[in-house]
Amino acid sequence: MPERMKPYLPSAILLTMIAYLGVQALTGERGLLSGHERDAMLARREAQLAGIMEQRQDLEIRVRYLRTNSLSRDLLEERARAVLGFADPRDYVIRVSTPAATKGSAPAA
Repeated sequence: MPERMKPYLPSAILLTMIAYLGVQALTGERGLLSGHERDAMLARREAQLAGIMEQRQDLEIRVRYLRTNSLSRDLLEERARAVLGFADPRDYVIRVSTPAATKGSAPAA
């Protein structure tokens, strides 16, 4: 019996490898059928990048106003109060408590 199977053994191994690689090409992590997941992740990352870029632009503007050659007195006073925790006696301070965001919940739009 093993003598009759010898010519078919390499073909069976090769066919098994081809089938395995074919399945992986379709359903693997980088396969053809997982393209929509990559597209969704790309869209999420692009939205995250846009938010970070917006924050960066805001911070760059605020830093520009804190430099000595173009110092904004209002911004400097605001930052000093925030860092030191002081308030002017004439100021009205309204504290707003925000609910703590739970992990995994989406913000309301």
